[in-house]
Amino acid sequence: MDTILVTGGAGFIGSNIADALLALGTKVVVLDDLSTGKQANIAHLQKRRREAFVFYRGSILDADLVKFILKEHAVTRICHQAACPSVPQSILDPVATSSVNIIGTITLFHLAAQHGCRRIVFASSCAVYGDTEYMPIHEAVPFRSKSPYAATKAAKELLAGVFSGLYGMAIIGLRYFNVYGRRQDPASGYAAAIPSFITKALTGAAITIDGDGRQTRDFVYIDDVVQANVNALMLDDPPSRMFNIACGEQTSIIDLARTIVEVVGSSSPIVHGAPRAGDIRSSLADIGSARTCLGYAPRYDIRTGLRETVAWYQAAYGIDTCAHQVAS
Repeated sequence: MDTILVTGGAGFIGSNIADALLALGTKVVVLDDLSTGKQANIAHLQKRRREAFVFYRGSILDADLVKFILKEHAVTRICHQAACPSVPQSILDPVATSSVNIIGTITLFHLAAQHGCRRIVFASSCAVYGDTEYMPIHEAVPFRSKSPYAATKAAKELLAGVFSGLYGMAIIGLRYFNVYGRRQDPASGYAAAIPSFITKALTGAAITIDGDGRQTRDFVYIDDVVQANVNALMLDDPPSRMFNIACGEQTSIIDLARTIVEVVGSSSPIVHGAPRAGDIRSSLADIGSARTCLGYAPRYDIRTGLRETVAWYQAAYGIDTCAHQVAS
């Protein structure tokens, strides 16, 4: 039985990946310092026997701990999701972001090579592309990173190529576009547009859009991101390269807000604020390579994914939109 280490496995994306891997019968070890992840995301997994699931609270910067985990559990594959994930925070504190995202990744790649890991799948980002005239964006588009966060993701990709070449490991990078879905924390300082908009719509609060709202994104539902990671981890001999992981549809932020208000059945007003520093203007992915090489087949368009996401927030947070509106 394979043992897979999921770094950042108590986070939004990592915990969903851990669920899927356990359902396949693999042993999963999660490493997370809980700086942005939440123990509640894996509480149900910690009820499993140690032979199936183990959690370590710690950082990927802790080389001794990473080395211990790889050796103790004979880890054969790694799903690397741990990162400082915020564009604004990377502008405020680029040193901390670079430390985790770059030094942490070097640590992990180096120790994985020493301990015979066969494959690493890691999270990159569409942020590496920045603003580009190429639409849809394919993987060969030149980088125009606009934030320290984006630059650290580009650095991780360069490191992947180096370590794959040096040690013959399969290292696959997944350039996530705008991921959303269950367990994305709306109260976090790293919260993206969708969880923020949904929770405001559910309570009838005003939805604030950064800038004019005409900026576009390619939103991808969490189950499709999980599918991409599982395929990259488990398929026979996928190529060591980077892949766009997205829905392949372009949605403006103003249309996103209007759709959420409609799906929720909310009376929330939509207002505009100042543009956000480091924001990109347009985004739409070419996902042909992931389809061909990873068997990636996204199943959720934006409306379908939003319905699933709204239902999860209503259940998780106990928010009744209609009752709130009547009470107010």
